[in-house]
Amino acid sequence: MEHNIFFPPQDGFALGALAARIGATLEDASKSDTQIRSLSPVYRAKEGDLCYILSRRSRDELKTCKASAILCAPELRSAIPAHIPVLVTNNPHTAFAVAGSLLFPQAMRPRRLDRSAPDISPAAHVHPTAKIEDGVVIEPMAVIGAGVEIGAGTQIGAGSIIGENVRIGRDCTIATGCSIQSALIGNNVIVFDGARIGQDGFGYAPGPRGMLKIVQVGRVIIQDHVEIGANTTIDRGTMDDTVIGEGTKIDNLVQIGHNVRIGRHCGIVAQVGIAGSTRIGDGVMIGGASGVNGHITVGDGVQIAAMSGVIADVPPGEKYGGLPARPLKDFLRDVAQQMSQSESRKGKGKTNE
Repeated sequence: MEHNIFFPPQDGFALGALAARIGATLEDASKSDTQIRSLSPVYRAKEGDLCYILSRRSRDELKTCKASAILCAPELRSAIPAHIPVLVTNNPHTAFAVAGSLLFPQAMRPRRLDRSAPDISPAAHVHPTAKIEDGVVIEPMAVIGAGVEIGAGTQIGAGSIIGENVRIGRDCTIATGCSIQSALIGNNVIVFDGARIGQDGFGYAPGPRGMLKIVQVGRVIIQDHVEIGANTTIDRGTMDDTVIGEGTKIDNLVQIGHNVRIGRHCGIVAQVGIAGSTRIGDGVMIGGASGVNGHITVGDGVQIAAMSGVIADVPPGEKYGGLPARPLKDFLRDVAQQMSQSESRKGKGKTNE
């Protein structure tokens, strides 16, 4: 890859110091002063780069790898060529994530567009009744409504609209072009570009002349350390609240309906849709492009395979997949049977020819 003008190599960390920070063991102490300046996949790593491997499938690429260090688990140590320093850890994926945050802290959340500009741009509109703590950044064309409260260290991106009486905690990042209303947001929350939070839920009743809108007067409550991806939408509740639990990470283009309650430390991948009044437990993982029916409960620790359709309650700890979603082993067995039948029909067709 060519020189990256967006995230150029850093001044560097000494390998020994980096190992200590990420909880890994540097096997060759004589390499402690080796400088690590960037991250790279194994196949194109060069001097100054840190890589990691999670399996032996990278064995061929390792033969030509020129990285200054590789992270791996103890059982993969033997796969690393002798000329590359090794950082051994039981959790290489986690250690690599921490290393990335140390090398590229500016890539961990959307950045301020112009660091030389005033913290509160004269091109922003801030209502005189808004309460803005010290150290808040409000970029050009942002609109801060009446009664809004924003905590210290929070950044409001260009063109974002914060509706009246919204509360946003400390050290949050609201990226460009977001709209937030009827919401209470905790600390250290990241909302990526174009997200929509707190708009009407989708609720209608049949009337004599068509559909009648049901008033949506609930809130959205987003707890601490949540991340919300670009162009994701989170509807406010009808009368109860829509809640996103602490530490949950939501990808781009996710739709979360009114009154949905999502637990702590969940992962919800792109293009998932969750219909209204559904309850999602703690630690739930939902694969991309899945749909979750309304008014159901998905238990703690559940894993939903990508492109699944969840139509009924899922017990805690289960792995489900398919349409309709069912226990993963049943889904895989059904797929295997269908493939076998398809191959059998193809074989018969050839015989008849």
